Amino acid sequence: MTEAVQTREGEKMKVKSVKKMREIMTAYYIEAKTARQNGKKVAWITSGGPVEPLVAMDVIPVYPENHAAMIGASHMAVDLCEKAEAMGYCRDLCSYARSDIAASPVNGGPIGGLPAPDFLICCNNICGTVMKWYEVQARYYNVPLFIFDTPFCHTEFPDEARWYVRRQIDEYINFLEKACARKFDYDKMKEVGRLSIEGQRLWQAVLDTTMNRPAPMSAFDAFFHLALIVTLRGTQIAVDYYSGLLEEMRERAALKIGAVPDEKYRLLWDNLPVWYKTKWLSDKFASHGACLVADTYTSAWCGSLDYLNENDFIESMVEGYTRIYLNIGVDEMLKIITKMVRKYDVDGFVMHSNRSCKPYSLGQYDIMKTLQRDMGIPSLMIEADMLDERNFSESQIETRIDAFMEIIKQKKGGA
Repeated sequence: MTEAVQTREGEKMKVKSVKKMREIMTAYYIEAKTARQNGKKVAWITSGGPVEPLVAMDVIPVYPENHAAMIGASHMAVDLCEKAEAMGYCRDLCSYARSDIAASPVNGGPIGGLPAPDFLICCNNICGTVMKWYEVQARYYNVPLFIFDTPFCHTEFPDEARWYVRRQIDEYINFLEKACARKFDYDKMKEVGRLSIEGQRLWQAVLDTTMNRPAPMSAFDAFFHLALIVTLRGTQIAVDYYSGLLEEMRERAALKIGAVPDEKYRLLWDNLPVWYKTKWLSDKFASHGACLVADTYTSAWCGSLDYLNENDFIESMVEGYTRIYLNIGVDEMLKIITKMVRKYDVDGFVMHSNRSCKPYSLGQYDIMKTLQRDMGIPSLMIEADMLDERNFSESQIETRIDAFMEIIKQKKGGA
């Protein structure tokens, strides 16, 4: 074995772009925390919200859900969730909401809390909880709140819904003009829209590198690298980062460097990550030679590409921000999942029944049964919570994964 091959073997699991991502996110949070010193405004916005108008107005968008994911990954969620429960919030409430609400009074979390917002933007295309959650925070910080209401799309997108959402975009822009005390820059918005679409296309291309065997990255890697398409969507920074990441993934694929070196089985993940157990889950599946090559969560941030138009971005936002993955019916979700099963050539389906995220978990059993019936795809249901470790039973889930992988191995002829 040559020295070059030995080096590649020794670095199989290392993704060079990780360091760059950490540097970018550190700079991002420093800029957000020093915004007022530099004459900039900060807006808290839901993860599925229309962020491009904020970027066009030079407002720094901050995402409580992203911060909550960091809290979970840092094993700080249980303490904050318990603080929220002591404040009177029910344990059945979304753990993202509980951790965020409790973090504000104590500047909790791994970065010492989020910078205080100048205003909040709430879009309910991901769930209904965000409306009350953001109302709580708007009262706490005593700042304006804009609610962007998107009708649920069970199947089609009727003209009435299109008109309703389009009017809200105008209201949103008017809100920003008042909050920022200046006119909206439509020329800059065109450039931000173009960069947003380019970034989403690059992110989709990165995810699609896992069609290779072995997959050069896994869904667990995607959970990490997702951050920029959420926080810095519509910026050149995101475009440059994903261009570099795509080049690295293609190089790994060409060299047959896999996220799971001895990849034998390919799996699809559904729902949010279990943030405090990503490494444990990754290692557990890898011990069976299984790689989670795709997931419905990270792909949702490029799922609107069919509807967005860089030549008329504002108009296309209407459908692009309404017909996202969590705002469509179960039958439509099933169509997307079925395409992903075929596209990534997966052997099994892993569903995280997420105690916190009811909209994401609703209908999972119907999807599971249909996939098993129509495509013969074995499915595993993991019951947990994205942040709250009190809802995770390691021994129970380990047993389920072992049994699930045995089913797949037998189905594949004991490979």
